Amino acid sequence: MFDIRPVGYVIGLLVSVLGATMLLPLVVDLWEGRGHWPVFAESAILTVFCGLVISISCSNGVGRGLSLQQTFLLTTGVWFALPLFGAIPFMLGATGAGFVDAYFEAMSGLTTTGATVFTGLDDLPKGLLLWRGILQWLGGIGIIVVAMVFLPELRVGGMQIFRSEGFDTFGKILPRATEISARISTIYIGLTFACALAYALCGMAPFDAAVHAMTTLSTGGFANADASFGAYAGAAEYVAVVFMLASAMPYVRFVQITAGTARPLFQDPQVRTFLSLVFAITALITLSYVLRFERISEEALRQALFNTTSIITGTGYSSTDYQLWGPFVVAVIFFTGLIGGCAGSTSCSVKVFRYQILFASIRAQVRRILAPHGVFTPKYNGRPVDEDVLNSVMAFFVLYFVTLGGVSVALSLAGQDIVTAVSGAAAALSNIGPGLGDQIGPAGNFAGLGDTEKVILTLAMLVGRLELMAVFVLFTARFWRA
Repeated sequence: MFDIRPVGYVIGLLVSVLGATMLLPLVVDLWEGRGHWPVFAESAILTVFCGLVISISCSNGVGRGLSLQQTFLLTTGVWFALPLFGAIPFMLGATGAGFVDAYFEAMSGLTTTGATVFTGLDDLPKGLLLWRGILQWLGGIGIIVVAMVFLPELRVGGMQIFRSEGFDTFGKILPRATEISARISTIYIGLTFACALAYALCGMAPFDAAVHAMTTLSTGGFANADASFGAYAGAAEYVAVVFMLASAMPYVRFVQITAGTARPLFQDPQVRTFLSLVFAITALITLSYVLRFERISEEALRQALFNTTSIITGTGYSSTDYQLWGPFVVAVIFFTGLIGGCAGSTSCSVKVFRYQILFASIRAQVRRILAPHGVFTPKYNGRPVDEDVLNSVMAFFVLYFVTLGGVSVALSLAGQDIVTAVSGAAAALSNIGPGLGDQIGPAGNFAGLGDTEKVILTLAMLVGRLELMAVFVLFTARFWRA
């Protein structure tokens, strides 16, 4: 019989921790003096209480390592349950959001999507703005652990290729996850403080610098203003680019750097390809801008670099409405969002390594056609790619684009035009943030969508953040019989 108690125990503990973090925005609201602090007091009490009840009631089932089925359920269950409690301050607070909007916002935060249904951000209590930043910051560090510890062992989307990085976790997932989390957390916190300091030196107010550091390092993209990052144009954009790029790198490479060796970072084919794509796309967009407006400026180059980096890393900040730059730029931006950053980072979408394995497989197949008697094996980083990794990557691509089509059709059936439906599906499934069009584009938000569309997109955010198969496997009869 399937034992859900170990899963419930871990989820309960994490819910309690989430409740404890609500004390930070409570203190900020007390300091601001707008009388909003009771919202976080009530939310914290309710969340911690529920978390403790869940963990205590399931504690008698703890003692053995998690099975494969329990690990799948835990991975999805955490990202489903935490937004339920993360949504409480939005429902009780100044936004007065209904459950659908509050859960959408909390899911967007914890999956670091960055799509928002709230307007009037400039006037919200600082506690709520900080809470949005905390949700993304926690989601960012959480997905690193999932990507480095759980997904490789679950053989999801080719992630098992990264088991060679020295994190052998199967059979002892939670103890090993604790060890990895401690090392990653130190680096993540250090980068967050460095980013906040850099923002402050660029002229941001200390509070804005702190919140935007959280949403930058998590590649989440929640901003404190309706204008997104357009409210902080200038040097702050360059700072954001540096830290967005840093957080889109494999965090295991930062661990290796702190251990005294930087060579793996520069030798990583993901990193080289990713950075090459960022600068190539930036140059292409800048050239298109120059040809369209017949002028070049530092501002054009800065905005091209900033928005390219924001989209490819899945951060979702926008500093300008790049839809005004012409249909070519819009098309480039759309496909850029389908690339993503490196595995083991806070970034999202398909990820660079999967495209590298896909093209390596295509190249090997073409060579087999040209030389039928030859033996050609796809390679990644100079090593042959195992058959199970190839199959996993191919399955991921098929499932990704089938899911993208399904979500697009569902949004169309709900009444959305084709641009909103397709770009909204891509933005949610790839955890990018803004879509395209007047409604959900870089100059808009998701507030105008109906509840049906928001529910569809909320589920798409969850599925996309957990690499699709980790969620879809729960809906197979064989999973529950195993």
